[in-house]
Amino acid sequence: MASSRLEINFIRLLSRCESIASEKRGEEEWRLEKYVGALEEMMVALRKTASKPTPEVLSDYTRKVDFLKGLLEAEKLSSPTEKALANQFLAPGRTPTIANERMPATKTVHMQTKARCTGEMRNELLGTGMSGKGTDLRNRRGVPVDERQSAAELDAVLQHHHNLQEKLAEDMLNLARNLKNNTLAAQSLIKQDNQTLSQSMRQADANFEKLKTESERLEQHTKKAVNWFLWLMLILVSFTFISMILFIRIFPRLR
Repeated sequence: MASSRLEINFIRLLSRCESIASEKRGEEEWRLEKYVGALEEMMVALRKTASKPTPEVLSDYTRKVDFLKGLLEAEKLSSPTEKALANQFLAPGRTPTIANERMPATKTVHMQTKARCTGEMRNELLGTGMSGKGTDLRNRRGVPVDERQSAAELDAVLQHHHNLQEKLAEDMLNLARNLKNNTLAAQSLIKQDNQTLSQSMRQADANFEKLKTESERLEQHTKKAVNWFLWLMLILVSFTFISMILFIRIFPRLR
């Protein structure tokens, strides 16, 4: 589907913002923040147009605009450590903005920002701020052993944090594996319990049917027994009556 005029202007402005973000900017640079604000307004209008892009393309546009917005907010932080931490949570775009890009520009900017934040953290730990380069250069010439020791300590600290991250990732992986195993075991137990319950219900239904059949047979036997008893009493009464009549006939009353 052909791109609308609004989308073409949005892509041009987005490419311009990515180009500015990849350059070294001073504190008086104001264009990028204004351009990002304009991108947000254009995104709102782009979602409302009839010829809007596919949801996947809109999602990637939103991802890139959010990345640039987060990049500006991270640059306003004062501490290099805070900048590096905020930079870790930024998510660059997945696809190139323009056709001649081999790698998404936001991903390149993300890598540059991470390298710059790492350098600022190293300079902060080594005490080599940008304002004291001349003095620090003289100190380097005078005490190279201290610099090497500080660099070694920094590398040790970074390696320690790296090891901690690896250990944390391994612990999380083991936890996820154990959780999966426990879930599978629980599912197996629940399945067995369901099978046992189903079997018990079927057995109970069969027992109920048998009980119903036996109750009907018992009722029939009871009715038969009552009928035989009634016939027996009737015969006994009739026999007694006939016997009394015969007795009276045979032995007449004495005068």
